[in-house]
Amino acid sequence: MLDILLGLQWGDEGKGKIVDYLSREYDIVARFQGGPNAGHTIEFNDKKFVLHLIPSGIFRPQTVNIIGNGVVFDPDTFIKEAEGIADMVNVKDNLIISDKTHIILPSHRMLDAAQEKQKGKKKIGSTLKGIAPTYTDKISRNGLRIGDVLRRDFDEKLKSILDYHKKLLAFYEYPTDELETKMQQWHTAIEKLRTYKILNTPYYLYESMMNGKKILAEGAQGTMLDIEFGTYPFVTSSNTISAGASSGLGVSPKKINKIFGIFKAYTTRVGEGPFPTELFDKNGELLRKRGHEFGATTGRPRRCGWLDLVALKYAVIINGITDLIMTKADVLKDFEVAYMATEYKIDNLKTDQLPYDLKDKIEPVYKKFSVWNEDISEISNFNLMPDNFKNYISFIENYLKTQITYISTGPARKEIIKK
Repeated sequence: MLDILLGLQWGDEGKGKIVDYLSREYDIVARFQGGPNAGHTIEFNDKKFVLHLIPSGIFRPQTVNIIGNGVVFDPDTFIKEAEGIADMVNVKDNLIISDKTHIILPSHRMLDAAQEKQKGKKKIGSTLKGIAPTYTDKISRNGLRIGDVLRRDFDEKLKSILDYHKKLLAFYEYPTDELETKMQQWHTAIEKLRTYKILNTPYYLYESMMNGKKILAEGAQGTMLDIEFGTYPFVTSSNTISAGASSGLGVSPKKINKIFGIFKAYTTRVGEGPFPTELFDKNGELLRKRGHEFGATTGRPRRCGWLDLVALKYAVIINGITDLIMTKADVLKDFEVAYMATEYKIDNLKTDQLPYDLKDKIEPVYKKFSVWNEDISEISNFNLMPDNFKNYISFIENYLKTQITYISTGPARKEIIKK
């Protein structure tokens, strides 16, 4: 069977640490979508590691890690990442890349920048990693895949897609002076990439399951950034929800068992787009400061706000969440009170459903909670938690009708408790 772990908000929920923690129970960890726009942070041995492409189970030597076909793959980013952790783990020993994974070219990144610039004030807030243009090529059947690097017609396919990109960049009047230099670096990464394990991964995963192996599918970004069900058009270019694990790995939905959903004790967002519970006061600044809310990939300060249960319930429903995991529980201790949005007021009418367009004027309806003003990071038993904390957890579970199974009480590997 296969379990899925994904984010329920706008990304940055702390998936990296949770996957690293849970991976000791799994034989395989597999990324099923996204690309180097992801930033999964793991802290242990007084060091911080940020993974963009490599699955978060890589630091467990006994765990096989798979980059699935639903991912878009930047060779430059991957090689830097793999070489950057080489003193911690032999990546080649326990990493497999799907031959159907689509490749990001330097020209994809240029197209990303050109298209974002063209949008002007209507920009999406792209990370400029070439994600959307690569998925566009995939859908329009012009993509270059990992399996192509092993074929004799690779150079021919590469030339064809580069010629196409150059025409597009000329249309956007975007300078391509640096493209040749960037392509030289890219080719160096491609040569190194050929030395890694590249397989037809649906067969590998199927045979692994038939042999009783436990698999954890790791998502990137978050549910509210899903291309279908997120706050469109301010979304990413892939399916971040649980359904994306089947198409992103080539695994039947019948094989899915548990679906873990991660959320913060409050809400954050990076980049453009609607955010009903966003705070613009001292509380928002304190959340950012206490939670160290700066993008792991972009470094941009995250927008912060109170926990939005309306959006969270929507995410729980469409993902079929069986188990919730709450992170950043320690951050709220410095507040006098905390709030959760339980309804939206739109045109003087209250609703507990997510509307078609979150850009409409929405007034969150809040419930106030007393906060636990003590350090909970050293507590390893839920029963020993402060009563105010237990009340906070209980309300969330009752509202979402879903159990919270794990609670992260700090950034370190050990700062997590099973409820």
